Order: sequence, then C-alpha cells, then structure tokens
Amino acid sequence: MGKKDKMAEYSNDEDNINDNKGSYNYRMFSFFNRKFKITEPEPPADVQNLFAQYSEGHHEMTVDQFRSFLAGHQSEPNCTLEEAERLVAEVLHRRHHLTRYARNGLKLDDFFQFLLSDDLNGPINKQVHHDMCEPLSHYFIYTGHNSYLTGNQLSSDCSEVPIVRALQRGVRVIELDLWPNSSKDEVLVLHGRTLTTPVSLFKCLKSIRDYAFVRSPYPVIITLEDHLTPELQEKVAEMLVQIFGDMLYYPESDSLIQLPSPELLKYRVMISTKPPKEYLESSGIKQKGTPRDNGSEDDDDDEDGIGTSETEANCGRPSSSEQEDEDPSDCRTSGQLNSPGYKRLITIHAGKPKGALKDALQPAAEKVRRLSLSEQELEKAATTNGTDGYGKLLWLMHGMFKANGGCGYVKKPDLLMKKGINSEVFDPKKKLLVQKRLKVKVYLGDGWRLDFSHTHFDAYSPPDFYTKIYIVGAAADSTRKKTRIIEDNWSPVWNEEFTFPLTLPELALLRIEVREYDMSEKDDFGGQTCLPVSELRQGIRSVHLHDKKGEKLKNVKLLMGFELL
Repeated sequence: MGKKDKMAEYSNDEDNINDNKGSYNYRMFSFFNRKFKITEPEPPADVQNLFAQYSEGHHEMTVDQFRSFLAGHQSEPNCTLEEAERLVAEVLHRRHHLTRYARNGLKLDDFFQFLLSDDLNGPINKQVHHDMCEPLSHYFIYTGHNSYLTGNQLSSDCSEVPIVRALQRGVRVIELDLWPNSSKDEVLVLHGRTLTTPVSLFKCLKSIRDYAFVRSPYPVIITLEDHLTPELQEKVAEMLVQIFGDMLYYPESDSLIQLPSPELLKYRVMISTKPPKEYLESSGIKQKGTPRDNGSEDDDDDEDGIGTSETEANCGRPSSSEQEDEDPSDCRTSGQLNSPGYKRLITIHAGKPKGALKDALQPAAEKVRRLSLSEQELEKAATTNGTDGYGKLLWLMHGMFKANGGCGYVKKPDLLMKKGINSEVFDPKKKLLVQKRLKVKVYLGDGWRLDFSHTHFDAYSPPDFYTKIYIVGAAADSTRKKTRIIEDNWSPVWNEEFTFPLTLPELALLRIEVREYDMSEKDDFGGQTCLPVSELRQGIRSVHLHDKKGEKLKNVKLLMGFELL
C-alpha cells in the first residue's frame, strides 16, 4: 500500500470508478488519467472440461450429472441425490432467484459459481469426525493466552469481549489472571504489574457461561493464574458455583487419575490452576516431588524451576502465562491457609516440574496435571519430542484447529500416541519415507475490489498479485513455492500447479498467502489462510482468505485444486 502515493493524486471513488463502463480511473501527476477495465473471472479450462465431461456435452448439467461430478471428481461418494438437488437449488436461487421448479440444472456459469462458493464447496470437512471418546489428554486443545486482553500486554484494556470472540472462534481453553483490588475485597482480571485496565471476574465468567458452547459443544477449560488470598479464593469458588451451576465439572475424589473424554464432558466447564500446598499435603498428592521427579521439592513459585512462563503442554498449544507476575508472598500465604471450596473445584492441577526436562515430560500415571515450561524449555521440548508449531504465526494455530469441524479438539495422530515394537517413541529427527504427495493447483483469485479501495494496493494502477504456498510440518516436508506475478488485475488468473512430497501428512499444514508486488517497498498483504492437509477435500475448491488478525475477509477467495496421492 502506498506505492508512489506522493506521485498520484485522486479524488473520491465516484470520480475514479466508471461503473457504466466497468473500469477504474487512476489520476497521475495531475496531468492525465489511466483507465483500467474491470474484468470478471471466467471459468478456467479445467472447469470447462469438467462441465463438458459430466454434462455429456450439453449446455446444462442435470442434478444426477452434478451428483456424479461430486462423487467422482470431488471425492464425495456419499453425496445423495437429495443433497445434490439441494445444492443445485441453492445456486439457482442465489444467481437467478429461481426455484427448483423453474429450472432443474446448472449452466456453465452456474457451475462455476458453485465452485467459487466457499460455504457450499469449501476446502475442508465441516463436521466433527474424530473419535471423541478417548481421554482428554489424547487431544490437542485450542488454547487461548491472556484471553481477556484487547491489545498489548502492557497498556491495553482488559475486557470480556476478547473472551467472547475467542469462544466464537472455537477456543476451548480460556486463561484469566486473577488479582485482588486495592482494598483486597474484590477479584479483578488483569495482566499483573502493568498499566492494563482491569475487568471484573464476574463479568468474564458470565461471558464464558453465555458463549462457551456457541461454536462447539465440547468442554471449556478455564485456567486461572491465581494471585489471591484464601478469602478471595473462597469468593471465586462461590462465584464459579453460582454462575456455572451444573455446567461445572470437578472430580468426586481428591485425585483424578484420568480425565474423561470430550464426549462425556460435553457442555461442561472445568477449572485448572495450582492447588494450595496444604491441600496437596492433606490429599497425599505431590505436585512436583513425585518419585519420578526424584525429590521432595516444595511448590513455591519463587524457587528456580524449569522456567517462569507457562504453556498448556497437554493442550498442544504453546502459551506464555506470565508466571513472573506472580507475587511470591501471596502464593506462600495462600498455600498455608485453608480454602476447601476453591480447592475442591480444581480438576486439572497445574505446576512447574523441577529436575531434568526428560523426566518432567514423562506421563504422570497417578494424576492428571498441566505441565508448565519456560519458552526456552518448550522450544527444546518441541525440537526433541516432535511437537510442531512453536514460534509460528498465529495463523498456523487457526489453521490447525480448523480440523475436526473446528470443534476445538483435534485427536493426536497415532504416531504420537503409540510406541513401536521396541517401545520406541516417535523421533522427529528420524529420516522417513514419503507417504503422500499433495498436488495443489492455484487457478485464480477474486473479491479484492469488493473489499478494498481501488487505491489500497497501488495509487496509480490495479494490483499485481501473486500467491505463496507453504507446507509447515515435519522438517523434511517444510517448503514454500509461489506463483508468477499477474500485473494490473483485480481478478488474477494463475493456473499453476505444485507438488509437495510429504513424509508426515498427519502433521502437515498448508499455508496460503497472497501478496501484491511492490517494486520499491515491501510487498503488500492480500490475504491468507491455513489448512490442515489431512482434512483437505479433494477436487476443485473455493478457499476463503483472512486478514492478518485471522478474521475472514468478506469476498476475497481463491479457486484451487487439491489432490492427495
């Protein structure tokens, strides 16, 4: 954006867009106008050939022929005649406001518009299809960090609004930092020891209750970074019971050996935090000093452990819950006093294990726990234990959790859950054979002129778009490729195909990004998306793009082809 802005002068859009002639006018140097014709995308050759093939050379494709196309080329063998008829009726209604009784088939342009409709012909499965009856720890869980912040971690406002947005996106783990107010009689949510403005805990919990299951029926976990006195802990317990009622799940026994499945925990809310020390001692639970940890270390946060920032390791998501904000004196005080109601509600015990990282990563057979690591140790664990994605853009997280219908729970692949014949575990450094080959074809793009000002990308001509394709996953699979640049065109046509060999398709993500070429400055951002390779629907698909924050752009999309061999 801003390419040679100072060289161009233009008035409002009405002066620069000639709607009757379908063109854009760009004024340069105050001397002359450049006029560029607006072109509508046309069906690529592959689309025309498929239409001719399945319509048997006729000008209209019948419902039965359309069903054959879905079953054959789009790899949807279970598509029924009724479903094909519904799709045809929907396309005709959108394009011509016709009922199914006025016309029963699709012409070429109708067929093309179906392919461009991401809600009818999207790239991934929108249904929950993983086995949801395994213990909770067998799933990657969509996890939020500092879920209450509206902006940066130093000076932004705290609000329930980001929490609501996260839940609407499908996030299943919400993090709240709890601090007392100045008079020590109320609980606030804020990023401690910063200039962030607080929000009341009651308002946050009420928002979680109201929006927890609008996107997914599977359980929500609230992680509490607790900096409270025992009295305020009891107040929090009363608030949790009052707001959530029967939605609140907690174990009947003091120690939960294995979590139930997401299926059994549908529409339930769980609490995860660090139990006070007295509770651990009275229950016979050793949070860090288990025999596996080779020690009897106590649980004080101010002692040196593996690290000072927290990640939800069981949730498969690198988070950084600033443990350095914790007030050591508050922790020691609350640990020595009794607050039974608060302790009783904790389902997943959090803690920072001490000792060797290798020992800390071993599963704890006698209890459920949430492992906390520093960012440095997390990176080391990811490198040596096969966890992918740490340090990547948030787009990758959004892409990963589009899997399994976007429900927020993605079952871990068998290679991460099962041991080999010699009890060996998955080794990410081991050289593997190619298992699959992914073919990706980028046909065309459209929608930018509807979502952006005609001078957004270039002040004196239409944009010059190109598409970048990334594979993110195992080191052997990670690569990137890009299309050629299409100059001066709001609806670029590339028709380029790429092939990606994959050794671990189960862990691979396909990241797609459109850029606008700029000769003198950094190339402009034109949209992005990220898709789990294992979830891709084969055939020609409409791929909707998102902005930098991950919000869906209203009209911008790509027409792409996918084939996994």
